[in-house]
Amino acid sequence: MTAILLDGKAVAKQTEAELSERVAALKARGGDTPILATILVGADPASATYVRMKQNACKRVGMESIAVELPEETTTEQLLATIHELNDNPNCHGILLQHPVPPQIDERTCFDAIALNKDVDGVTCLGFGRMAMGEEAYGSATPQGIMRLLAAYDIDLNGKHAVVVGRSPILGKPMAAMLLNANATVTICHSRTQNLAEHVKQADVVVGAVGVPELIKAEWIKDGAVVVDAGYHPPGVGDIELGPLVDRVAAYTPVPGGVGPMTINTLILQSVDAGEKKLG
Repeated sequence: MTAILLDGKAVAKQTEAELSERVAALKARGGDTPILATILVGADPASATYVRMKQNACKRVGMESIAVELPEETTTEQLLATIHELNDNPNCHGILLQHPVPPQIDERTCFDAIALNKDVDGVTCLGFGRMAMGEEAYGSATPQGIMRLLAAYDIDLNGKHAVVVGRSPILGKPMAAMLLNANATVTICHSRTQNLAEHVKQADVVVGAVGVPELIKAEWIKDGAVVVDAGYHPPGVGDIELGPLVDRVAAYTPVPGGVGPMTINTLILQSVDAGEKKLG
């Protein structure tokens, strides 16, 4: 069996070309250039790198960005004030609060302060609830990116048994809801699930989102399954033992180059959507 490589980098590149045209069309109609505000609290090098990558993605499609950098000692109240200011800024179409924030900050309270129409990263409880109910909302960027990647390769989810390994509020839980909305039958597992291997062996679609390097073993995954690895751990492995699978599964995401590019691409896509909605 020759597995389909679900190339997130290629899909993201194609989408960026389409987004560039949409941004140009917005400007031609007299609309505002879509602007994404990024908020970075503290000086974590990895977080700073991720924010730069998102700002660079904005530039590639002709968008602009507002870079907000706050010191490590920032309080919850100070961060909330910044978010409220951006909510009220008519020139800001989307808001990204980079995760994680320093421990003294109530991250959930700050996420939920982001206005629904600017929650282009899909991190608010309100956005999650609306998405789960099938109402209009921006989906959490990584699982929404996974759904877009599966759709780009015509992966049929209807009636399939999907096993999601991971339960984080911005990945595992929304992933399960999105798969359920796509008519998959969904099992949610995590690092403390008993008999994890037995659950994974039943899956037509496996999503690794647990944050533990190669926790999910290749021998657990049945022939012909679709394998999505949302993990990344230096020097370049994911949550799933991918090496032995490439000759016996139907499709798989590489690590890196699969889910990662789709996450940032989805954030930018949803920011352009927000800009278009403002213009009407």
